[in-house]
Amino acid sequence: MLMYLTQSLHRAMQRHPQQIATICGSRQHSYAQYADRVARLGGALQTLGMGKGDRVGMLGLNSDRYLEFFFGTWWGGGAVNPVNIRWSAAEIAYSLDDCDTRILLIDEQFKAMATELRSRSKALQTLVYVGDGDTPDGMLNFEAVLQAAAPIADAGCNGNELAGVMYTGGTTGFPKGVMLSHDSLCANALAALGAGITRSDGRALLIAPMFHAAAGAMMLAHAAAGGTFVIAPMFTPLGTLQVIQQHGVTHLLLVPTMIQLATDHPDAGQYDVSCVQVLAYGGSVISEAVLQRAMLRFPNAGFLQAYGMTELSPCATYLSAADHRGESGKSGLLRSAGRATLTTEVCVVDADGTEVPLGTVGEVAVRGPNTMLGYWNKPELTAAVLRNGWMHTGDGGRMDEDGYLYIVDRMKDMIVSGGENVYSAEVENALAQHPAVAASAVIGIPSDAWGEAVHAVVVLKAGVVVTEQELSAHCHQLIAGYKCPRSVEFRDALPMTGAGKIQKTELRKPHWAGHTRAVN
Repeated sequence: MLMYLTQSLHRAMQRHPQQIATICGSRQHSYAQYADRVARLGGALQTLGMGKGDRVGMLGLNSDRYLEFFFGTWWGGGAVNPVNIRWSAAEIAYSLDDCDTRILLIDEQFKAMATELRSRSKALQTLVYVGDGDTPDGMLNFEAVLQAAAPIADAGCNGNELAGVMYTGGTTGFPKGVMLSHDSLCANALAALGAGITRSDGRALLIAPMFHAAAGAMMLAHAAAGGTFVIAPMFTPLGTLQVIQQHGVTHLLLVPTMIQLATDHPDAGQYDVSCVQVLAYGGSVISEAVLQRAMLRFPNAGFLQAYGMTELSPCATYLSAADHRGESGKSGLLRSAGRATLTTEVCVVDADGTEVPLGTVGEVAVRGPNTMLGYWNKPELTAAVLRNGWMHTGDGGRMDEDGYLYIVDRMKDMIVSGGENVYSAEVENALAQHPAVAASAVIGIPSDAWGEAVHAVVVLKAGVVVTEQELSAHCHQLIAGYKCPRSVEFRDALPMTGAGKIQKTELRKPHWAGHTRAVN
């Protein structure tokens, strides 16, 4: 069956055109108004040169216009490229050029970056300002472009046609574009609905960054349900609690760091969050202590954990709300990543791809309609992870006799900090560009605040002195802030294997001693 992402909007228009579709600050749109804006945007993007399958980018904070960007691009036959707002201009320009993104929507928060992006990017041709201030020189105004366009018929893209290129970190030091289809994103949305992430009569809060695949999972599931979106620009602990209380939010998704900050804020008790029915989380491991405190803070919420990766659109397993109740803590079930979603098959395999016995640690592999098409213009990387229909995640895990998956290690050189993936190679490449650095190795170490923190072990060139602060400032010029080392350790040499490879396991040992697993 061929699925298409705009189906949800057609269905909502048929069922309840006057229901509120979006609430964003002082703006509200009914489904009839929202659908008209989407159809106009599709036409406007075609007028600006978007052809079938062409990529359109968005660089901005969460907004109702961000939601319109997604569905307007699909309505007009294009594919989305949601830009990571935490990246440097160099990283953003690379992603735009890599998948030939010629049109970029940019908001007030990031308009100052436009000049540098123009100079760095060869692909970028058209900038559309989606803010509420004065339109900068050289940009088109989003609302003016929208109103000048006539609504068009849905282009009807579907199935395995490209719906989006979502960039994630790369093992080679460069981001890689994950190609997701209409089928894969729709399959994930249906699985999320099956897990109970949202409902048609709910108010879902989009406050996790909308460029992120995890926020996309909530967005597309709620779109399929046809409920009301409450959209906030960005996460702050009090801002989240305020908007929940003000708009009666019933469903939301946060990463564990956000849950901890909102739960433990000293003024959290002043806000009524009893309206929350489901609080989904994922992106990194959450500690049981934080989870227990959060359950007390959100007394009526069923907690739902998702595990996955962008390449899986993004969910592979869910730990259900029922799994969070009762004796789950005592049985150790809260340390599980849950069981396969309705649309996935999950197993644990050895190096040859053969399933290992229950309880044995191996690599987590997933297959299903939610699997990516591949990495943009990277056939070798694609072939390395997509084998015989299975997506090999690079995560080490074990499966119990009831089908619950436990993540115990990472088989790939990746760190998850605050819900964001950081590949060591990206940080090591940035460090290598400093004239004082002879060699470096980057690892993840436990962090109460971020789950894992980026830690660099550095060997300096003979006779050269540099400080931790200087190296951090250098990295901030080249890569996103969350990728930069939070701590630096200087050594005379790095431990090496007989084959000349750095022994990162030796570097990690003292930091992870006493932990039952090598992820935090």
